[in-house]
Amino acid sequence: MAPHLPLTDPAFVQNPYPALERLRDETPLFFDAALGKTVVLRYDDISGILRDKRFGRTLTHLYSRDELGWPPPDPAQQHFDAFNGNHMLDSEGEKHTRLRSLVGKAFTPRRVETLQPRIEAILDERLSALGRAFDLVTDYAEPLPVTVIAELLGVPEAERAQLRPWSAAIVKLYEPHFTRSQQSAAERAVVEFSALVRTLAAERRADPQDDLITALVQVEDGGQVLSESELTDTCILLLNAGHEASVNGLSAGILALLRQPEHWEQLVQASGASDLKPFRSAVEELLRFDTPLPMFERYVLEDLIWNGVPLKTGDQVALVYASGNRDPRRFDSPDELNLRRDPNPHLTFGLGRHYCLGAPLARLELSLSLRALVRHAPGLHLADPDAPAEYGGGFVIRGLNQLQVRV
Repeated sequence: MAPHLPLTDPAFVQNPYPALERLRDETPLFFDAALGKTVVLRYDDISGILRDKRFGRTLTHLYSRDELGWPPPDPAQQHFDAFNGNHMLDSEGEKHTRLRSLVGKAFTPRRVETLQPRIEAILDERLSALGRAFDLVTDYAEPLPVTVIAELLGVPEAERAQLRPWSAAIVKLYEPHFTRSQQSAAERAVVEFSALVRTLAAERRADPQDDLITALVQVEDGGQVLSESELTDTCILLLNAGHEASVNGLSAGILALLRQPEHWEQLVQASGASDLKPFRSAVEELLRFDTPLPMFERYVLEDLIWNGVPLKTGDQVALVYASGNRDPRRFDSPDELNLRRDPNPHLTFGLGRHYCLGAPLARLELSLSLRALVRHAPGLHLADPDAPAEYGGGFVIRGLNQLQVRV
């Protein structure tokens, strides 16, 4: 049978690693007819493509839709498509360079560093409200990154309840298959979130505050500024990217630790010290071990041959980070947790010019969240060790529906 990546198979979503191991060994680079994409499974191929300028997140900076033979845009998702084509993640060339430079000037490492006391205060407040039994996903992993990105942007508390539902609706359209109702929900979410950001941006122009929306309104680089639509779409991107990986990475990581209690105990022993380094190292390994955003795509920008496989302009390649992060050609004993793994050059935040701008914030949030939880509940354990993990939402953005734990 022709090789295939069964992205819609619930069993594969629950545990993709055995299938990925087999495919990685037998057919590490193959065309998947059902997906209409060339699947890339080995670390060296993925990292090479991420750094190669002959691949990009879009083609429209070089070719028209007619030249590419693409059908007309779907009017049912016109606002989603406009958003998706207008932020730096899905931009290339001069536009990407300009947007990344402007956003980088506003979203600085210094701004991230100043967040640590506030993150710790939010964690303390959240932990004090937990009982002896709780859902780690909804009661602990979700609230922090949503609150942090909302405070960072400057979204008033009264407006924050919709942020997570908006993001959850929008990211459904990144899966290979989605329903009409999911499409409609994503379209509504983009429209509603855009309206909120435009209102806040107007307020910040009139009355600047110490927040990221103000910084994005004011940022300038050689006379270049963000247009209103670029500012709006950047804020939506920061919300989505600012918490999806954190929520899914933390909950899946803690599941891995609780399934192997000796690793949890290792962190308990390290939790008394003020040094965050053991937890930073643990986070890197957890993000490698169970990748929260398992697959990203690139377009082929010119005809080429990659590792013996011919690729044509306009083709898409599916880069399976989750497979590359378990590739034994790059990592020793890749199916085993090693919280002291060093070096640990995982692919989770990408590589090259599209490397995740929010990686420092995600790393800080995850490290502080893990340490706070270990200190608060050193005896934490799964409520039902025999219950299967319930991953939902698809494979491209893969996260646990719930994780019931007890202190």
